[in-house]
Amino acid sequence: MSSPPGDRERVDVAFPFHFDARGRTARPADHQRHVGELLEQLLFTSPGERVNRPDFGCGLLQLVFAPNSPELAATVEYTARAAVQRWLGDVLDLVDLRAVAEESVLTVDVRYVVRRTRQEAEARFVREVPR
Repeated sequence: MSSPPGDRERVDVAFPFHFDARGRTARPADHQRHVGELLEQLLFTSPGERVNRPDFGCGLLQLVFAPNSPELAATVEYTARAAVQRWLGDVLDLVDLRAVAEESVLTVDVRYVVRRTRQEAEARFVREVPR
């Protein structure tokens, strides 16, 4: 007898997607790292970029090209928080998120608690416009 879908163990997939030595889909080294990778994908994916999920992402990478202002920073942080809570709310609890654009560099600092392990983690993501 098979178990219901909710009782199955969740299988994490490594990012970027690749195959392991056995020719199977690679899995991440640990769950903590996997959650950080999920967060990075969500933050830097622009809405409309994923065909089957057109509202996935928050498009923070576009902030590098936008004029800086306190109002823009507040708006971006608000929309990023909403995206994290919507798409990753079952995986992590968001503690803090800060996005800062200075010239051609975007820095995003995130503090969160991984739900499975209850461990707090911090991540810093930096993107720069290629010259």
